Amino acid sequence: MKLPEKIVIATRASRLALWQAEFVQQALETQYPGLQVELLKMTTKGDQIIDRSLSKIGGKGLFVKELETALLDGRADLAVHSLKDVPMELFEEFSLSTILKRADPRDAFVSNHYENLDELPEGAVVGTSSLRRESQIRARYPKLVVQPLRGNLDTRLGKLDAGDYDAIILAASGLERLGLGERIRSRLSLEQSLPAAGQGALGIEILASRDDMKELLSFLECPESTATAIAERAISQALGGSCQVPIAAHAIIEDNQLFLKAMVALPDGTESLWTEIRGDLDDA
Repeated sequence: MKLPEKIVIATRASRLALWQAEFVQQALETQYPGLQVELLKMTTKGDQIIDRSLSKIGGKGLFVKELETALLDGRADLAVHSLKDVPMELFEEFSLSTILKRADPRDAFVSNHYENLDELPEGAVVGTSSLRRESQIRARYPKLVVQPLRGNLDTRLGKLDAGDYDAIILAASGLERLGLGERIRSRLSLEQSLPAAGQGALGIEILASRDDMKELLSFLECPESTATAIAERAISQALGGSCQVPIAAHAIIEDNQLFLKAMVALPDGTESLWTEIRGDLDDA
C-alpha cells in the first residue's frame, strides 16, 4: 500500500467531535509514522440551529451534509462521525467504511440532586434531545415532564447547572470521552432506555470510490462492533429510521450468536412495538 503524504479529516467543531477526530488522527499517525494528518473543522447546520428539535429541522443528516460536501470537493479524505448521527441510508457516492471499537452504548442520567429516574418527583423536568429517549421516558415515567434539550454537550450541562432541568439524559460515551464521567449519576438500563442504533461507536465515512482510503483505515475496524452496529442500523432502516420516529436498537454477540433487540414507538410513548431476533453471526 502506497501512503499519501497527507490526509485530511473532516470533523464538526464541537469539543466532543474534535476529541473523536483527534483520536482517529493520533491512531493514524501512530500506525503510519511520517504520515501528515490534518483536521478540517466545520460547523454543520445541525450545530447552528439549536432552538428546535432535530425532528423538526431535518434529522440526522444535518450533522453530516457539510462534511460530505468536503469529501466530494476534495477538501477532506475522510469524515469522523458519532455513528448514531449518521443517516441510515447514505447517498451512493459515500461509504461508511470503518466502525471503531464501541464504547458504552447506554444512556446516562445526569442530575445535581437525584441519583436516577426513579427518584425524580412528580412534575420533575427531564431534558433530552432525542425522540427515542423521550418516548421511552414518557412510557415508563408518565408523571415526569420531558422538555427538549439542544446544543453541544457543554451547553446541555450548562442548562442543567443553571436550573433549567432537574435532570438530563445524555450518551454515556460522550461524557466519558471528555473526561466528564463523574457527572453520570447512573446509567439507564436497556429496559429503561434502549439505545440508538450505533450509539457509543465512531464511524468513518469516505467516498465510495476511495479504495485506497478504505485499505488505509482497515486497521481501525472492530469486527464485533461492526457486526452489531450494522445489524442495529439495518433494522432501524427497515423500521423507517429517522429523527421523526422514535426507534431504538441494540445488539450483542455471545457464543457466535447475535442477539438484537429493537423498538419503534409513538413520540408520546403511548404505544410501542418491541422485537427480539437471534441468529448465527455468520448470517448477520
